[in-house]
Amino acid sequence: MFRFPMIFRLPFFFIFMIVLLNSCAIFDRFFLEEELPPAELMKEGMEDFEKGYFEAAAIAFQKIKDRYPYSKYTLDAELKMADSLYMRELYDDAYEAYSEFEKLHPKNPQIPYVIFQRGMSHYSKVISVDRDQSDTIKAKEEFELLVKRFPKSEYAKRAILKIRQCYKYLAEYELYVGHFYFRMKKYRAAISRYRSLIENYPDFGQYHEAIEYISKSSKKLAEEKKPAESLWRNITSPFSD
Repeated sequence: MFRFPMIFRLPFFFIFMIVLLNSCAIFDRFFLEEELPPAELMKEGMEDFEKGYFEAAAIAFQKIKDRYPYSKYTLDAELKMADSLYMRELYDDAYEAYSEFEKLHPKNPQIPYVIFQRGMSHYSKVISVDRDQSDTIKAKEEFELLVKRFPKSEYAKRAILKIRQCYKYLAEYELYVGHFYFRMKKYRAAISRYRSLIENYPDFGQYHEAIEYISKSSKKLAEEKKPAESLWRNITSPFSD
């Protein structure tokens, strides 16, 4: 069997090794990600965040959390990760991220901000007064918690304004449901809603309208009652003599 002499095989070996090494370099360049230090990742994430590239920012912050859990940048990355989710309108994920931050760092000075953002994660999901108001209620509870725990915080002042707006939404919702029952001629249910508005919510301009519709509903109930009473009298009158 014919074989190339060693002197001819060596150049092929060197050529093969050069090609192999170049291939590895190309692979590393295009397929292996450069391992940036946490400071660089934080800088990159903040630049993307400030430019509005929130998804890219979240990726950078997540890398810090995953690769450098004991870095001095990790705590800030955790909070900015939650902010990135909030800015992307992923409100449920943002709420969980803020809650996780408080769980891990309950004494951190940013906790008032974290609670405020938890409230905003619910508040931002409120679309209109004709929809379910469960997120309004949850937002109000978070804002009230903030005011109770950190009454002197700058975020407590902002939370008080949000609480007022939550009450306004809830009052408008009661009025909306009351009007719905009124249109459906379910006057007792309508009166119940109007009274709930007056008894449970501050007056944001709806009291007058609620009282007006309580009166209207009561009159409608009285009108419904008259034919029934008249019919009963007609039935029983032959036996009254």
